[in-house]
Amino acid sequence: MQNGHEISTQKKYIPLEQYMALEKAHFDLQAEHEYLKQELAQLKRMIFGSKSEKFIQEDPGQLSLSLDIEQQEHPEPEKEEITYTRHKSRGGKTGVAVRLPLPSHLHREEIVIQPQEDVSGARMIGQVITEILEYTPGKFYVEKYVRPKYVTAEEKIVIGELPSLPVPRGNAGAGLLSHLLISKFVDHLPFYRQVKQFRRQDIDIAESTISGWFTAACRLLEPLYEVLVKKVQQSNYLNADETPIPVQTKDKPGATHKGYHWVYYSPPDKLVCFDYRKGRGREGPEDFLRSFRGALQTDGYNAYNIYDKKKDITLLACMAHARRKFDQAKDNDPERAAYVLARMQELYQVERKAREQGLTYDQRRELREKESLHILEELGEWMKNQLPDVLPKSSIGKAITYSLSLWNRLIRYTENGQWEIDNNLVENSIRPVALGRKNYLFAGSHQAARHAAIMYSFLGTCKINEVEPYAWLKEVLKRIPDHSIQKLDELLPGNLIIKSA
Repeated sequence: MQNGHEISTQKKYIPLEQYMALEKAHFDLQAEHEYLKQELAQLKRMIFGSKSEKFIQEDPGQLSLSLDIEQQEHPEPEKEEITYTRHKSRGGKTGVAVRLPLPSHLHREEIVIQPQEDVSGARMIGQVITEILEYTPGKFYVEKYVRPKYVTAEEKIVIGELPSLPVPRGNAGAGLLSHLLISKFVDHLPFYRQVKQFRRQDIDIAESTISGWFTAACRLLEPLYEVLVKKVQQSNYLNADETPIPVQTKDKPGATHKGYHWVYYSPPDKLVCFDYRKGRGREGPEDFLRSFRGALQTDGYNAYNIYDKKKDITLLACMAHARRKFDQAKDNDPERAAYVLARMQELYQVERKAREQGLTYDQRRELREKESLHILEELGEWMKNQLPDVLPKSSIGKAITYSLSLWNRLIRYTENGQWEIDNNLVENSIRPVALGRKNYLFAGSHQAARHAAIMYSFLGTCKINEVEPYAWLKEVLKRIPDHSIQKLDELLPGNLIIKSA
């Protein structure tokens, strides 16, 4: 009753189909909201956040630091007077800086400093030695080959034979070429910056000349690169990945073409090979791996799916890629992401134990069967149970879906102790390319990108085998013009014995 009048209300009913449509629209909007929210969080993390994927599991037994101070009762501590005696050093300091000795292999230039006083007739009782580490920038020098010409009694002209040069009819030595290539592909210093360095030493070399030397050196190394390719293709276990490289072409003036370096790493042979292709299609690996037989470990890129059905190839997935998905989902679903990261952390602890104990392949397989298999079984079952409860477009939903779609490949590493848990070995080989892109920005042509693949292959293999790249490259450029084509494998990093100067 209100003001003596009755108020009648009439309920409106929505048809079931319309209600279901509204409910679906609400669900879709909620999912899209969550998706956009996590995309924004991921973007902020990429721009402002840490790039580290390290996961530190919280200890439930540890006291939390977020205590309510106002509710804590802090009794006033008892006062205690403490006295002590300290001895003051004569120099007024409490300690003396300890300097590590300088490397003994470095050349010493001895400088003797005599006292200003007259020491004639004095007896030397000792000497004080102070060593200072100094540096002189690399210096150019010219090798001048003088070849006297003679006329024999038979009126025949004879002259000494000029040694084979890395660049025929060129005036660049093996040491200079090695310095140019190492500076660019190891130290990531573009040729135009090296030209500026040379000018500071009154050496004027055109950038086009250096590019010509680079092309000539790569052509000289091409036969050795082909030997490296064949050895990688003959391996029984490969890691594979790909990385983009911008390339200037005549077809796209004012823009760059997106080419790709496909990278194949053989853990048993410690060899890495970069194979340049114009695109990211499956034609690249199909061509390179045409004769390959063995285990192939990759990420989830669908270009590799064709190898899952080939009889002579066993396809493995990368646990690090799956883990990265859950690391990115920490902001979206901290509880589920933390659970998976913690279980994966246990898997990597097993791998660390195997390395530290120096286990054989068979012993590592047995250790995985004992300590890793049950973790993987529990984790796989947990993901299947969680999948219906998460939004498909959410970060955690994508992480679970990605892992389950590759689950058989992810757990396959436990079947053979030679196989690794992830693809990190080949990713480490790719890092120099990513650093180089930030400095020289692009390759000048498709041919230049192929030549870059040659250099990254050799210098990456040097790094894996702990070979000093400059010494190796200089020695190879000296030897390869006259080296037997049947014995080129002797020049590969790890095989070539370099005599110390």
